[in-house]
Amino acid sequence: MTAARSHDGPGPLRRAGRATGRALRAPFTGTARSIRKATHAHGAGESGLGKLIELHAVNGAGDVMITVALASTVFFSVPTDEARGRVALYLAITMAPFTLLAPVIGPLLDRLPHGRRAAMAGAMLARALLAITMSGAVATGGLELYPAALGVLVSSKAYGVVRSAVVPRLLPPNFSLVKANSRVTLAGLLATGIAAPIGAGLQMIGSAWPLYGACAIFVAGTFLAFTLPHKVDSAKGERRARLIVPHHDGATARPAPAKASGRTGSTRAGLRRAGNGEKPAKERPPGLRSVGGSVLHGLQANAAHRALSGFLIFFLAFLLREHPLAGQSAAVSLGIVGVAAGVGNACGTAVGSWLRARGPEVIVATVLGLALSVAILAAVFFSTALVAALGAVAGFTQALSKLSLDAMIQRDVPEEVRTSAFARSETLLQMAWVVGGGIGIALPLNAVLGMSVAAGILALGAAASVRGLLGAARRGTPHPRVA
Repeated sequence: MTAARSHDGPGPLRRAGRATGRALRAPFTGTARSIRKATHAHGAGESGLGKLIELHAVNGAGDVMITVALASTVFFSVPTDEARGRVALYLAITMAPFTLLAPVIGPLLDRLPHGRRAAMAGAMLARALLAITMSGAVATGGLELYPAALGVLVSSKAYGVVRSAVVPRLLPPNFSLVKANSRVTLAGLLATGIAAPIGAGLQMIGSAWPLYGACAIFVAGTFLAFTLPHKVDSAKGERRARLIVPHHDGATARPAPAKASGRTGSTRAGLRRAGNGEKPAKERPPGLRSVGGSVLHGLQANAAHRALSGFLIFFLAFLLREHPLAGQSAAVSLGIVGVAAGVGNACGTAVGSWLRARGPEVIVATVLGLALSVAILAAVFFSTALVAALGAVAGFTQALSKLSLDAMIQRDVPEEVRTSAFARSETLLQMAWVVGGGIGIALPLNAVLGMSVAAGILALGAAASVRGLLGAARRGTPHPRVA
């Protein structure tokens, strides 16, 4: 009898239990397989880009959990006047030190080319520990919350700088950098959209619960960072890039790209001088400005977009809370603008992936003009529709302009300094966001004044960059375009 049972297989109860388990796991395993298939498509799985896409999605989900917890404590839980004071204090304690720290993030990480995976994992783990630290202070909003928030901010930006430097190392065959960055960015946006309502639900359970969720997400991200390919930590053929002040006539030097061995023409000339008894000249590495005006002017235009983003986030948050859109509550008004900006950002990322590297100078100049036009209309004819339109256009143009800047860096910056260039440019753009946010919090809550300042930020960016971008587009580039 015993032998007969062993050949009969599991009993009906065991079979029913296994079937139930498979049915319960099916939605999760099916979703996981679908996500993995999407992130690893077109060679991204083989190159390692798929893992970076997944890591960036984890990063976006964790950051939005912390944002929900901080917004509920600093902004929504108190009257408007007190909230403005709290946010001003938040900016003073976190953003001001960050403005001083941001310039050193890129150079510091640039000195760690063999530890990029460890740096990304460290940024994740630091935010996990800081989230737990903040969970005890988030209910009271005490001053101890702000140093931890500063640590989260610095860790998040450090991750962003390293991620920008890593992408070129993980490009699949026949994959442009702008397309790769659009995939990574879109994954972060989708993860943010999914995690935001989950964080809001956890907030209803308790003010510390979104931070517990963020801690769990970042711990997972810590381990995921080490699954990136080992070539992420390779520094073969790389050198640091730095900004070089151009000549007064606008001309910039165009040194020959350095070879992996580092034996450039300037180095050979220095050795010849040394043979004649002269002191060899110290080699000057190529800078972002030394590869042509396109990258410089593209960076100026993107700085205007990023400053506008920081300005709108803080200014509209208080303006719409005090003066909601016609017929809407404050929460609905903020939701309308937030959703419009998110949809615009996603659309800009998708369009950038489709356009690839076609005429990036023209794209940057065009979207800057588009954003400026809508900002002027919002200042002159302030209304619900135009505020939502400005949020959508700002998200769209910022995403598309950043992807076009990536294409110009890929095309014009020599490969051996390209990862360094991404780190430096990202740091400068984060500083522009900080400046825009500071203007937004300091400005009086006047709708027309605010929209006028928004238009002024974009006008300054256009005055500094559009002429140079269009001129560079007409002249063409001596560097080959990357498909």
